[in-house]
Amino acid sequence: MSDSATAPQAKSGGGGLILAVLYVTALFFIWAFVTNLVDPLVKSMMVIYHLSNLEAQLNQFAFFIAYGVMSIPSAWYLAKYGYANSIILGLIGIIAGCLIAFSTAYSHTFVTVLVGLFVAASGITLLQVAANPLIAAMGKPQGSHFRLNLSQAFNSMGAYIGGSFGAVFLLKGPLFEKDVVPTQAMKDAGLHFVTNVYLEIAVVFAVFTLAVFLVRNTIAAHSPKKALHVESPFKAFSSKWANLGSLGIFLYVGAEVCVISGMIFFLEQPQILNVPSQIAGYVGPIFMLMAMFGRFIGSWLMTFIKATTMLTIVALGAAILCLVVIFTFHMPATPLGGTVNVFGYQTALTMGFVPGIAAILIGLFNSIMFPTIFTLTLERSSAPASATSGLMCMAICGGGFISLLYGWAVDQFLAHFPVGARSLAFVVPLICYLYVLWFTLAAKKAPVHAIEEDIASAH
Repeated sequence: MSDSATAPQAKSGGGGLILAVLYVTALFFIWAFVTNLVDPLVKSMMVIYHLSNLEAQLNQFAFFIAYGVMSIPSAWYLAKYGYANSIILGLIGIIAGCLIAFSTAYSHTFVTVLVGLFVAASGITLLQVAANPLIAAMGKPQGSHFRLNLSQAFNSMGAYIGGSFGAVFLLKGPLFEKDVVPTQAMKDAGLHFVTNVYLEIAVVFAVFTLAVFLVRNTIAAHSPKKALHVESPFKAFSSKWANLGSLGIFLYVGAEVCVISGMIFFLEQPQILNVPSQIAGYVGPIFMLMAMFGRFIGSWLMTFIKATTMLTIVALGAAILCLVVIFTFHMPATPLGGTVNVFGYQTALTMGFVPGIAAILIGLFNSIMFPTIFTLTLERSSAPASATSGLMCMAICGGGFISLLYGWAVDQFLAHFPVGARSLAFVVPLICYLYVLWFTLAAKKAPVHAIEEDIASAH
């Protein structure tokens, strides 16, 4: 199915365009849901297979390395076969990955989980390569930042629901209660909960894929016009801004992933919130809820505030919150009086809530970073949109590499600061946010162009 045949005339239609935007926006929700299941999965696998912090982060690495491996092939597939076909194949990849993860019920090996995560993320990679430029191009050029941020708001909603869903079903049972001594029976039950979740997700997504297949012509009709010839996805490496923007995505995603994947471990500490793992699993996704609010608000603010100005504000805010967490690493959990009901669990209100709330609020400032870096780069890159999108989606693998670095940092700090190690490890996301701040300041001075496949001038 070609995406180019009816694109020019179809874009003027109102109803058809709205329908296409709704389907594409649903994709943002779906891949966020699957992605953020990995956060509670890190804790679940760490307990079931008795892993170190570094080993537990292999869950994130297996998932996000798929972006590094599959983004360039995905960009090639997108350029050759079009947006509608790419979306359908991406959904099939997610289903296959979930079924492989389900097979862990029979293999009983951590490796099977990692393979399933890689395959599912490969499908998500193709969806991201296609959906981000697709939603940015579906309408007037000046509204690209608004549309992508609005879709990313639903992405954050999917992330919040996915994380909360994972806390309910992936951290279920006595295995995750405080101070419990794990038994093999507990571990088997925990693995059973995990594998059943992925089977159920595969079934639901199979139904959605069928629905998308039935409306593939509508999506194709509103896709960006394809270039007359297929550009090499490697062409993005020749563009200065494609590389700078991709590094920005690499570090931003890495910062977000290491913060949210370590959130359960961080919040459950006695000197922070002092709650059980599952309760921390309920609180942690509020990070993504903050991101959702931030994206809705950011979408509105960007109708009259420049994207570079907004990105400067949020990068600075995220860096400051990281510093709050770091500088309170040695602060004792001084009682403030009384208790707080945290999702049905009574815990004492202490000064530990200060770094805890600061860590969660990073999500609010994370909110518009990905879509804004993405569109700022597409507007400045001298490479075709599909190639630039492919390179930036490849850079999402930063979530795997930076999370490993974060896990390693926690293990290293634990040797010297047993109590404040996880707070000190926030130096890793801090460095990432400082680069994003530099990127947006540099982007203010760069020339821009419309988002398209055939770029006339290089810069």
